[in-house]
Amino acid sequence: MSISFTGETKSGTRPLAGDIANLVIAGWTGRDAATVEKHIAELERLGVKRPKTTPIFYRVAASLLTTAPAIEVAGPDSSGEVEPVVVSLADGLWIGVGSDHTDRKAEAINVTISKQMCAKPVSSRLWPYDEVSGHWDRLILRSFATIGGARRLYQEGPVAALRPPVELMSKYLKNNNMLPPGTVMFCGTLAVRGEIMPAAKFDIELDDPVLGRRLVHAYEIKPLPVEG
Repeated sequence: MSISFTGETKSGTRPLAGDIANLVIAGWTGRDAATVEKHIAELERLGVKRPKTTPIFYRVAASLLTTAPAIEVAGPDSSGEVEPVVVSLADGLWIGVGSDHTDRKAEAINVTISKQMCAKPVSSRLWPYDEVSGHWDRLILRSFATIGGARRLYQEGPVAALRPPVELMSKYLKNNNMLPPGTVMFCGTLAVRGEIMPAAKFDIELDDPVLGRRLVHAYEIKPLPVEG
């Protein structure tokens, strides 16, 4: 599957050809084990099964990846979550911002199935990983949810709360820290402010305060009727 990206570098922008063959969703990627365990216990009380390992890596269809401004979902029970995204292309690793949009009702039945049910929005602009790797922990993730016509801050915090991309790639690939070209990995998310809720629109951003730039993407969520 081919996706057109734009590389945003210190020296300017250029088009990138993204032939994507593999899409990986990394889950339970928090650095603090006690915090991860607390969240697992909270979700267990809601019926979500404990993951086999932490972190855990869900393979989903590459065709779910999209830069479109809207996605269609089945019913009203899905929601987004902002994540840093590693995109491996022929010329190296790039960083984007994405949303692991997930059906929450299905998640309580089977997490793998829930991950496969929704499109995975990602920014069309990417940064070279080498330009941010030296100050990775200073990057900030942020999302805004439009609910009932009001836009509010939904998530915010440093990527330092999550395992770094090199560690996630190494665990996924068994000690090789370079994703094969054509592979995309979502790298985990932060806790929401308040409760997990569906939204009509979801805005996501990755803020680089060191270089003074942001990656942004916004998408509308269009629920389809559930007929049985």
